Amino acid sequence: MSNSRYVFTQLFDPIHRQTFQRCVERYRGNYKVRSFSCWDQFLAMAFAQLTYRESLRDIEACLRSQDESLYHLGFRSRISRSTLADANEQRDWRIFSDLAAKLASTARKLYADDPFELDLEETVYALDATTIDLCLTLFPWATFRRTKAAVKLHTLLDLRGNIPTFIGITEGKVHDVNALDDLPIEPGAYYVMDRGYLDFARLFVFELSSAFFVIRAKKNPDYVRNSSNQIDDSEVNKGVRSDHIGRLGSTASLEAYPELLRRVRYYDEGTKRFYVYLTNNMHLPPGVIAKLYKMRWQIELFFKWIKQHLRIKAFFGTSPNAVKSQIWIAICAYLLVAIQKKHLNIPGTLHRFLQILSVSPFEQVPLDQLLKESDHGNPSYQDSNQLTLWDL
Repeated sequence: MSNSRYVFTQLFDPIHRQTFQRCVERYRGNYKVRSFSCWDQFLAMAFAQLTYRESLRDIEACLRSQDESLYHLGFRSRISRSTLADANEQRDWRIFSDLAAKLASTARKLYADDPFELDLEETVYALDATTIDLCLTLFPWATFRRTKAAVKLHTLLDLRGNIPTFIGITEGKVHDVNALDDLPIEPGAYYVMDRGYLDFARLFVFELSSAFFVIRAKKNPDYVRNSSNQIDDSEVNKGVRSDHIGRLGSTASLEAYPELLRRVRYYDEGTKRFYVYLTNNMHLPPGVIAKLYKMRWQIELFFKWIKQHLRIKAFFGTSPNAVKSQIWIAICAYLLVAIQKKHLNIPGTLHRFLQILSVSPFEQVPLDQLLKESDHGNPSYQDSNQLTLWDL
């Protein structure tokens, strides 16, 4: 028999137990808990994410089939669906939110030197939101529409490595622009947003924080041109049609944003449409401004990927705490896989990694050996029907 640890336990190596314990103590997660600690809860829910479990009963059945191995898998209590349901209901979701923030910091350091499409040293973020539909009868607190419930994930994505650095979970009816009030702003960084975030008072905060934004303008913006930048032929060939410096025209807008704004008009040959972008950066070439906005599409791919491959569309509990706990543990699982893939230099896509993990959690073999041998055994394998985000 192999002396190697289980594949499942190796995946959690990036988590320092003291760091996790501090998160638990911060919110008194183990207060008056005799058995089934927050760590047991986290392992059970992460197991559900990594192996595509469909229900609490499914989690219980799979883990109880491995009763003799549970201790070596990291568990210190027997798994019961009622106990797990109570833990998801009662233990503060912020435990897992804080853990995800620690893992995101680790992942960003690993991916910081990855090649980037643009020659920029500064961090580039994409901000957007996605809606997860719910049943109004089961989730009456998640108000969205008259006959439908939903929660919304407001996400800030670091485009180097596609690492989520901020996620706000709200009721579905909360407008996207409200996320700007809670957004951490990094001086010198670029924030790329769709026109749903066009609120000049909130955008002025980026200017005051010495950060840059690139946002798509709404139709017929009230804008007064002061000057025009000359466009060379290379920029015209990229689709740039105009590059203006000016101010907002209306009194209310000018009070909200009193500084200069740059307006870049761009023609996309693929869609045969014109786009107008607003930014407070006066130095980048206009073609780079247009390219930055096009890179915003990566966050749409991120949303599509996590909805396809993580359990965040069907929930094991119906309370706000249970829903948020499940989402944050799913994000933790995603970050753990991204960290291990980079740290161990695993070839192939992230989905390929997850596929192998889902059928091998109880294998006793070094994680890098398992994944590299699997890739070697299928040298021509390509998952052409799945979204590829990290074809490294």
